[in-house]
Amino acid sequence: MRRPAPAAALAIALVVAAAFTAAAPLAAQDTTRVAPDSTRAAPDTARPAGPPAAPAAAATPAAAPGRGHPSPTGALVRSLLVPGWGQLYVHRPLTAGLFVGLEAVTLGFALKYNHELRQARQAGDSAAIQDKTNKREDWLVYMGVNHLLAGLEAYVSAHLADFPRDLELRAVPGGVAGRVALPLRLR
Repeated sequence: MRRPAPAAALAIALVVAAAFTAAAPLAAQDTTRVAPDSTRAAPDTARPAGPPAAPAAAATPAAAPGRGHPSPTGALVRSLLVPGWGQLYVHRPLTAGLFVGLEAVTLGFALKYNHELRQARQAGDSAAIQDKTNKREDWLVYMGVNHLLAGLEAYVSAHLADFPRDLELRAVPGGVAGRVALPLRLR
């Protein structure tokens, strides 16, 4: 029976790890407390105080960690395992496609140079063996960098998921159009 190539074994291990991770939700995703809504007006201090209100941030289910907005830790772990998965978790399908495409390219070239390395070993060409080994290792490093960048991008995107969308860029015939919304409060 033929043994799978190391890169293929790595890909299989990543898929199996992703399947197990998808089956069980992450226990401790995000422990940061949700800040009170700063867009609400401050209470009127001239009126007599009424009965004390229960803290809304702790009582609402949307403010619980892992609900309302994606967990940065969950996005990071997902993208470290399978580039693009964390981006899908954060609802960024275009970026997910980019990282999946980069993963496919790096895996393809790593497998290509692994195949050429086996052929060079069978031929006994030491210069070709060294060259193909270096190229295969380069593509494996690129694959690792893709995992790290995907994880970092998913982590930052999850932190910015509830950030207001004040800047909008859109492709229009003949160029690019932009719009900036500046919130302004007058007292």
